[in-house]
Amino acid sequence: MIEIGKYNDLRIVAKNSDGLSLSDGDREILLPYMHVPKDAELGDTLKVFVFVNKDGNTIATTQEAFAEVESFAFLTVVDANDDGAYLDLGIGKDVYVPTREQKRMMEIGESYAVFVYLDETNNRMLASSRLDKFIEEDDFDFDEGDEVSLLISEKTDLGFNAIINNRYIGLLYHNELFSNLKPGERRKGWIKKVRVEGKIDLTLQPTGYGHILDTKDVILKELKDNGGKISLGDKSTPDEIYERFQISKSAFKKAVGGLYKERRITVTDDEIKIVVDHFAD
Repeated sequence: MIEIGKYNDLRIVAKNSDGLSLSDGDREILLPYMHVPKDAELGDTLKVFVFVNKDGNTIATTQEAFAEVESFAFLTVVDANDDGAYLDLGIGKDVYVPTREQKRMMEIGESYAVFVYLDETNNRMLASSRLDKFIEEDDFDFDEGDEVSLLISEKTDLGFNAIINNRYIGLLYHNELFSNLKPGERRKGWIKKVRVEGKIDLTLQPTGYGHILDTKDVILKELKDNGGKISLGDKSTPDEIYERFQISKSAFKKAVGGLYKERRITVTDDEIKIVVDHFAD
């Protein structure tokens, strides 16, 4: 079955005056010559994006679409009027956002986090910035500490909202961020806490004992690479620690504390030194 608004693997079954006929075995659609790869031959299978054009015809393209249906994306407005806005989809076909589906009125040149879906009446792609309508709020398929994929959706007073695994929404708190974030960025993150009311707290730092072990190894290697000492210690700022190791001060202190208890390092307010007996470990 050919899926509209998604990538499909289709076989070239014929050539005609307008392009190639592609088939899934039951149905044929057109791939215009302007999007045909130079080395394409009859019988080849092509990965194409399928959509309905302004004339109501189902068309394929080898151009890369910025989003598929049933997914969240960060798209830029290329046109807008009182009825709605048009977002660049990257394939010469814009996706329409009716005014009623705009969380706030969209402006040309601005980018917004949206959910892309099919209009059930005509199979054309639509989008909505009212993300809460498309977020799942229970049956979480992860546990605290799990690694997840994030799409940063918007800045709030508390931090940044982020779409989790294209299904849920969570929050990254301002006071736990040690690098600049922007809506539209895709990041790797971790589940910090799932609250009783279903709210999800996120972090950009790995959590758990395994992460502390990894961090200890990183700090030891840095010490050895720098003659046995580094200019960070108990009084170092979170920014100084993040700049060197890309971890939070809390994770840094846990790892350093573990190394100190193992008597592998000594620590002062502004310096860590490796114990000579462990330099060759």
